[in-house]
Amino acid sequence: MGTSIVGYDDVDVFIGVDVGKGEHYAVAVDRAGKRLFDKALPNDEAKLRDLIGGLKSRGRVLFVVDQPATIGALPLAVAQAEGVLIGYIPGLAMRRIADLHAGEAKTDARDAAIIAEAARSLPHALRSLELADEQVAELSMLCGFDDDLAQQITATSNRVRGLLTQIHPALERVIGPRLDHPAVMDLLQRYPSPASLTAAGEKRIGDRLAKLAPRIGRRIAAEITQALTEQTVVVVGTNAATLVLPRLAKQLAGLREQRAEIAVEVERLVEAHPLHPVLTSMPGVGVRTAARLLTEVSGKHFATAGHLASYAGLAPVTRRSGSSIRGEHASRRGNKILKRALFLSAFAALRDPVSRAYYDRKITQGKQHNQALIALARRRCDVLHAMLRDGTLYQAPIPIAA
Repeated sequence: MGTSIVGYDDVDVFIGVDVGKGEHYAVAVDRAGKRLFDKALPNDEAKLRDLIGGLKSRGRVLFVVDQPATIGALPLAVAQAEGVLIGYIPGLAMRRIADLHAGEAKTDARDAAIIAEAARSLPHALRSLELADEQVAELSMLCGFDDDLAQQITATSNRVRGLLTQIHPALERVIGPRLDHPAVMDLLQRYPSPASLTAAGEKRIGDRLAKLAPRIGRRIAAEITQALTEQTVVVVGTNAATLVLPRLAKQLAGLREQRAEIAVEVERLVEAHPLHPVLTSMPGVGVRTAARLLTEVSGKHFATAGHLASYAGLAPVTRRSGSSIRGEHASRRGNKILKRALFLSAFAALRDPVSRAYYDRKITQGKQHNQALIALARRRCDVLHAMLRDGTLYQAPIPIAA
């Protein structure tokens, strides 16, 4: 799945690094397999430069890590500054290669030795790597923070809905599905209990909602008032929920505000990137999808569209054994972030006539909805790979006359 390292035949020293938060473990071997370095070193620029600089005297150096991002960012940046070749070994390849070596221990020293040996003897298992530019690095950090915010929003929303369901199910059926609206968050902060909503009355609730939801505020107020009449008993724990709900509502509103601010910055970075017009010219690719494509694909080389699809986990896996087991199944591996982005992009592209026709054809062939979407996403990988390779905008295929 990875592409060969450019100039691999001229490499004299292979450095395998198992990266860590506090310290890394490095093993260096020459082309004959003789160990030149085998020890832990701190996650420090000076120590990394000493390691690479000392081995550069022996010839051309290839520096390989098992994680190119997060904790592996500094070692790769130092290696690039030292002017040596850089690459990384994917986690799946790493696990399979580890099975070929004796022993079952999982240690940093063993992992570093396996990485170095794989770099020396199995170059096809490596991926060539170019460090992402500053824009992509910022995008990666912001998208990661956006993911964290999205998870917190989901957890907080579920907590609010759980409390409402516990104390007043009818009220939850009205408010729960609308927790993403600022007007509802504001209402919960002002009137956090069924008793306070009842005391406020429909008109006051409507006035409050109409400030942030002028079109639907009155209708929501009427639905809330109707829901309040469906329960007369007070459930145990309502008083405590009254204390918790406004705080959760305020927290949820703050999280959504933070995510909106991050979205503005992500949009700015995506629009400033040279590949922005290329990516967004494809149906179903908006700013968020373009950001994900940049963070997950930028700096990696894929020889063919099949390599890209395999990396994303969209390539079907063939299973055959004699005449009893035959078929193809969806892969459960690959880059899950990229796979999700391409899957959702394919779903959004169903408004495009060409994509819709392909999806409908797969449904006619007996595929389920998700299967047809995965097939569409796989087909779009071919187009996306060509667009990225040539730097060309999306061009809809010309239908062939009957």
